[in-house]
Amino acid sequence: MNINYLPIVMLLFSSFVSCQSSKQDKVDNDYADYQLVWSDEFDYEGLPDSTRWSYDTEGNAWQWGNDEEQYYTSRRLANAEVKDGKLFITAIRESYKDRNYTSARLITKEKGDWLYGKVEVCAKLPEGRGLWPAIWMLPTDWEYGGWPASGEIDIMENVGYMPDTILASSHTKTYNHKIGTQRSDTIVVPTCYDEFHLYQLEWEPEQYKVFVDGEHFFTFKNEGTGPDEWPYDKRFHLLLNLAVGGTWGGSRGIDTTIFPRSMEVDYVRVYQKK
Repeated sequence: MNINYLPIVMLLFSSFVSCQSSKQDKVDNDYADYQLVWSDEFDYEGLPDSTRWSYDTEGNAWQWGNDEEQYYTSRRLANAEVKDGKLFITAIRESYKDRNYTSARLITKEKGDWLYGKVEVCAKLPEGRGLWPAIWMLPTDWEYGGWPASGEIDIMENVGYMPDTILASSHTKTYNHKIGTQRSDTIVVPTCYDEFHLYQLEWEPEQYKVFVDGEHFFTFKNEGTGPDEWPYDKRFHLLLNLAVGGTWGGSRGIDTTIFPRSMEVDYVRVYQKK
């Protein structure tokens, strides 16, 4: 999850189809050649399923890569809880360790790792200046080296001071924001804080595409020139997190009156070709 100060393209939806009540697999023409290989429907109560999810806390010592304000906790219901058929990732304003905020960063590493396929996350985002929710993917094995050489796929990012704007982006050795070459697009989703929407990735050897509710708005192509441009021929895992502040998310301050705030996730599904 990394910053982009100049989103490239903005598209406006006129209407949306909520995915909130969609709790059954619907195989249409787009999925005829695919099968469900991993999912969490959140049809249980308590902590996130430990056979599917782990907690990423390794960056707490240095406030992660973007100088974020939160402390990511582990196995703490206040920050990550499944209830009422949904996952709630909650950011809280509180003194904890050496921070003033807590939250959670869930990962599927070594419990859900894939090379190519379709990823679907049905989610409702939290509203407020200083919040930075994200749905994204990182390499499991880092075979081409440290960030950004092994790649990063951002399916959904939103920062509170850019209301309703959803960002998708790619980070590679050649294309990343550190050198001003990041490839990104944005789309405006006016009800992203009020309704559930489907954030989707279609990842194939030639390219990957990102969608919201089936509306395609970002493509990153394999140029055929090697891993500096296309490191996406190795397995990746999924991350769900809600950051507070940071070099991008907090660049216009944090509204301290909004907490607690939650990103709600109705389901996560991953499909691969049969």
